[in-house]
Amino acid sequence: TDRKKLHTAPVGQVFRLRPFHVLVATGGGYAGYRKYEDYKLEQLEKRGIEVPVKLASEWEVALYKSVPTRLLSRAWGRLNQVELPTWLRKPVYSLYIWTFGVNMKEAAVEDLHHYRNLSEFFRRKLKPQARPVCCVHSVISPSDGKILNFGQVKNCEVEQVKGVTYSLESFLGPRISTEEMHFRQAPTGNSFQQQLVTKEGNELYHCVIYLAPGDYHCFHSPTDWTVSHRRHFPGSLMSVNPGVARWIKELFCHNERVVLTGDWKHGFFSLTAVGATNVGSIRIYFDQDLHTNSPSYSKGSYNDFSFISNNNKEGIPMRKGEHLGEFNLGSTIVLIFEAPKDFKFNLKAGQKIRFGEALGSL
Repeated sequence: TDRKKLHTAPVGQVFRLRPFHVLVATGGGYAGYRKYEDYKLEQLEKRGIEVPVKLASEWEVALYKSVPTRLLSRAWGRLNQVELPTWLRKPVYSLYIWTFGVNMKEAAVEDLHHYRNLSEFFRRKLKPQARPVCCVHSVISPSDGKILNFGQVKNCEVEQVKGVTYSLESFLGPRISTEEMHFRQAPTGNSFQQQLVTKEGNELYHCVIYLAPGDYHCFHSPTDWTVSHRRHFPGSLMSVNPGVARWIKELFCHNERVVLTGDWKHGFFSLTAVGATNVGSIRIYFDQDLHTNSPSYSKGSYNDFSFISNNNKEGIPMRKGEHLGEFNLGSTIVLIFEAPKDFKFNLKAGQKIRFGEALGSL
């Protein structure tokens, strides 16, 4: 008489698969398979073997995007903020250092017990002398990383890696209104690329820098310029490592990104921080209103913010090498800027670069 009733459900209900679960499982498995393929491509590249470009089909991209990377990235962000017990910090951080080849001798604080959680460790500061800023060249690297591509923008298309391009207008979004930009605009009848060039005889240039998980996670101002506008694109958070960038056309246009635009001494200048898996957090130090990877924003939209106001007619002045923002994990920085035709990059595709080193000059 004291026995409790045991509530049961039909076997069909217990094992019933929902479409969402199928998509997550299939998408996650396919993402893992792509990671393995990327690893094989990296090994071939290290051996000097050129790998032919093989772009993903529409269904492959759709399958990859079915993985809830935004949700997973938010969960990863919360996990990173959990304070670790003192005895656990050194083993956890040491494993990360060993896995990704982090050089802790450059850190302002080398003692691993100092970092209360993974988020603090990712955002660690460097010793002042660790990254001397080049004073000779006009444009420096805003971050540590690997140069994926660089050169002139041609036919309104930009290369994310060799042979794989994306649309300049899709990446930056519609042209910003004249009232929000205090330098001259080209006639509206010209192409989008020509509208960005404000001075006769200038060209548009680009540079793509990939930050690996073991790199320094902060980014800095690449030159002396004034930031007048911010455009935030909520989007996917697919991996941006070179293997995926070679596989998915317009990858940077699919992913969440923050586009900062303004001008420097030669005209138009922009810096874009591109989000990636587990990089839901992109922080711009002078922009307290920016909130990335928020569920309140829907994909396919964008929101604008102008730094020009009645009290501030110019925008936000940035000095070369000044702290600009940070990622929660490695990602990508894209520079698109206007310069005279004799501007030259001092780079090689695939080379490693560190914050403060020269990108190019006149």
